[in-house]
Formats: sequence, structure tokens, C-alpha cells
Amino acid sequence: MLAGFCVLFITSIEIAFSHPVKHYSVTYQRVSQQYAEALRARPSKAGEPVSVLMVGNSLLLDGVDVPRLQALTSGRMRIYPIFLEFTTYYDWLYALRRLFRQGARPQFVVVGLGPDSVIEDTVRTEYSPILLFDADDVLQVSSDLRLDRTATMNLLLAHWSTFWDMRTVVRAQILRRIVPNAEDLFEVVRRKRPVTPAPDAEPMATSRLRILRGLVERYGARLILLIPPPTSDSGVRQTTRAASKVGVDTLVPIDPETLSPSLYQPDAIHLNSQGATRFTSALGENLPKRIITRGGVATLPPD
Repeated sequence: MLAGFCVLFITSIEIAFSHPVKHYSVTYQRVSQQYAEALRARPSKAGEPVSVLMVGNSLLLDGVDVPRLQALTSGRMRIYPIFLEFTTYYDWLYALRRLFRQGARPQFVVVGLGPDSVIEDTVRTEYSPILLFDADDVLQVSSDLRLDRTATMNLLLAHWSTFWDMRTVVRAQILRRIVPNAEDLFEVVRRKRPVTPAPDAEPMATSRLRILRGLVERYGARLILLIPPPTSDSGVRQTTRAASKVGVDTLVPIDPETLSPSLYQPDAIHLNSQGATRFTSALGENLPKRIITRGGVATLPPD
């Protein structure tokens, strides 16, 4: 009886929690919809816009005005964006594996990550497990990150249970409502400006970009690494060298040094609306130049 009561109690919590989250969480709805649309990406026929899957974290979510970018590149590219905050290399490596397995076939994959995010040994514990990963992906990423059994089980539970996946997000929302200026406190904790890369960062980035390129090309697509602001000059140079060694094209649409502080949000990391307009315009101008269509086939320009 006790076991049956526990099962009933847990099931009730899951059902009660799942419905409001899936219907009222802006992030859940956005990523779910973007993911579903990305699954429809297919190679274009002659004269049709090139299909481009674009993934990244909050630097792209805040820095790219998607409707504006679509308008600037209409007739040349059909962009399928998926942006999820606080994601890094491993989130998107396994998200792309799942997208390809489920049938997505873009011609180009644009991964928008800063140099630090390429070499971080982390994965987001909310949203990613339930929206971007399969159970097998959870086990593999746990192995890659050398997570202990507790951390691995937490990721598995987050994949299977909406309640477990979203518990920290809900707790943060409650704190925002009951604690004055809680959002400012969260920003202080999360604030992280670009730093000088470590000496071993380039070999690590080279290895990871080689794996990412192999995955993308296995499904007939080409990889472009998009480096958004903010980032340091040394970080850009190091990541660009690493990408060049494994044949990955890099795109830095705008020099971060040319962006004044007034173009950033108060956290000094994410672009505000004016900064996003500048970055999106630069991206809309430079990205199509990296994609050449010959006889209806989209390719990268020769080195």
C-alpha cells in the first residue's frame, strides 16, 4: 500500500506539474517549437533557399533578431534557429546527433558559441535533458563529462520527468517573486566576461570541432562556427586556428572591440536591442557570402 501510494503521489505531481510547464513556460514552448521546425529542414532544390540550421545559447538568443535575419537573407537562405540559454558544446553536440537521427537534413549547420563555451565541460541540467537528448544521449554525455552516478541519475530523471527537469527553474521563478531584486543577484552570480584562454584550450577546441565536423558531414551538411560577441581577441584567434586545423569555417560577423558598452545589456554580456540590430545586420551580410550556390548546390567558398 505504501509503495502504491508513493507511485500515485509521484504520478500526480508529474501530471500536475507537466501541464502548466509545457503550456506556460516561454522557454519550453520556444525551444519545443524551434526543434519541431528544425526537423523539417531538407536540402534545397535548384533555385530554392539554402537550408541552414542555426543553434546556440543566449548570446544568439539576445544577439540575433531572427525575423530581421530572415528578411535580410530571404531568397538565399531558410534559417531554422534553436536557441537555449546556458548551453555549451556538449549540449549541441548531442542535440545535433538527435536531430539528425530524427530526420533533420539541413545543408549547413551554424553553431554559435563563444571560445569559452567550446571548451567548457558542462551540460545544462534543465531543458536540455528533456528537450534535446534521448536517454542514450544522457548516458553518453555523462560518460564524456565523467559524471558520477548521482549526477547521471539526475540527468536521466530530468529526461524522463518534467518535474525533475524544471524544479530548479521553478524555484528560481519563486525566488524572483518573493525576494526583492533577486534577478540582479542571479546576474551577479552568472556574470562572466571573456578571459584569456588557457594554454591547453586550442588542442581541446581542435579535438571537439573535429568531432562536431565529422558528425555534421556524416549527414551531408557543412559546419560553420559562429563566434558572437563578447569575446577576447586572443580567444577569437585561438578558436579560429583550432577550427582551421580541422577544416571548419569560422565566422566573426563583427569585431567585438567596435561595440560600445551602450550596445550591451546591464550584465555587460548580452547585446541589447540596438546591439542585436548591428550584429544581425552584420550576420545577414556575411553569412550568405560564406555560402556559394553552384548549379543549385550550396557549398563553402574555397580557402
